[in-house]
Amino acid sequence: MRLEEKLEKNGHVGGRPERCLSEAPQENQKPRANGKAACPAKQEANGKLDMPGRSLNVYTWQEVQRHRQEGDQWLVINRKVYDVSQWASRHPGGSRVLSHCAGEDATPQLVEDFRELRRTLEALNMFEANVGFFLLHLAQILVLEALAWLILCRFGNGWTVTVFISVLLTVSQAQSSFLQHDLGHLTMFKKSTWNHVMHKLVMCHLKGMSTNWWNYRHFQHHIKPNIYPKDPDIDAGPLFLLGESQPVKYGKKKIRFINYEKQHLYFYMVGLPFLMPAYFNGQSMQVMYLRKYWADIVFVSSFYIRHFITFGPFYGIFGTLMLIYLVKFLESPWIAYVTQMSHIPMRMSKEENRDWLSTQVLATCNVEQSFFNDWFTGHLNFQIEHHLFPTMPCHNYHKVAPLVRSLCAKHGLQYVNKPMLTAFGDIVRALKRSAALWMDAYYE
Repeated sequence: MRLEEKLEKNGHVGGRPERCLSEAPQENQKPRANGKAACPAKQEANGKLDMPGRSLNVYTWQEVQRHRQEGDQWLVINRKVYDVSQWASRHPGGSRVLSHCAGEDATPQLVEDFRELRRTLEALNMFEANVGFFLLHLAQILVLEALAWLILCRFGNGWTVTVFISVLLTVSQAQSSFLQHDLGHLTMFKKSTWNHVMHKLVMCHLKGMSTNWWNYRHFQHHIKPNIYPKDPDIDAGPLFLLGESQPVKYGKKKIRFINYEKQHLYFYMVGLPFLMPAYFNGQSMQVMYLRKYWADIVFVSSFYIRHFITFGPFYGIFGTLMLIYLVKFLESPWIAYVTQMSHIPMRMSKEENRDWLSTQVLATCNVEQSFFNDWFTGHLNFQIEHHLFPTMPCHNYHKVAPLVRSLCAKHGLQYVNKPMLTAFGDIVRALKRSAALWMDAYYE
């Protein structure tokens, strides 16, 4: 169901009355009020629709933009104004998802061609998941973990065996990262509840990290990719300065926490090995305990209990903890390269209020398809398709890629597709460019 249809049926968001903006657009394509517009239906305070065609209040765009503070947030959807202040805290992706759009027009400003493409893909069942594909993915993870334990039982805990099972567990953990990503986007099952349960199992029990933390962070990224300061994935300061504006800002203010001229080296020494065991794992633990996500705490605890039961007899408690974080350390470069190669080299800017299509395509790039690339990246080598259609099952990305490429070409949007090694190298090259901007501003 499209958002427009859902709103027309529900009639409200957060139990507050809806308001109207007029049909007349301004030069920047934002709606404005002319004092005469009326909505076809009125929203009563109890959430019921009154259909006699009574006129609702009409607001100017300037009035809407004043309601973008915490506890006072309005959104415009299909030229109707919604007060989402009370509902923001209940948003599945956290309150910040709506705060990033508060005071803005949240209507998907897409060209008709994109709407038509979406309808075509729906008709072709491109949003229907092959559950068998995801079950095979899960089986791969479980078989690797079981194989590591069986090898340990058969050959003991010598150094050679420990290194070998660490590699097996690293592959299992990386593939778990990709599977939980798909489940977080609700792509495996038709019912959201089943996706949430399976997401909890994979992310918390198999990986030992919080689903609520991941949702809170990742959904913000999808709404405003590479947009300062709304995308948490590009907030890497003070260790890294990304894009063009952030390095210049630090340089002009003479901010130098580290020598940013060498930040591409820090990426190799710090970013690659410690993204998973220190940064992500630390954030997950912090958010989970401070916000008291009890279900996550229980499932994450089961991750450690499971490891103590299966590997404790061979390594002891301390040795098992060392094994867990050795695997996270080995997994970290894999995940760092896959997650950063599609965004760090791309355009980063402050809010420009672009349409959905342009916002996603300008901030993402693809990596060439091959069987290995698909497996190694969990199909995230199709980042453009994933960002345009985040609820589409990953096994269908390659099928829709030619259509997306054609649409981008028609509307003058660059569809970037590159070899994987080039994408890896572009991360470092982007860091060097940002460092040069910082140096110019710092020493001027």
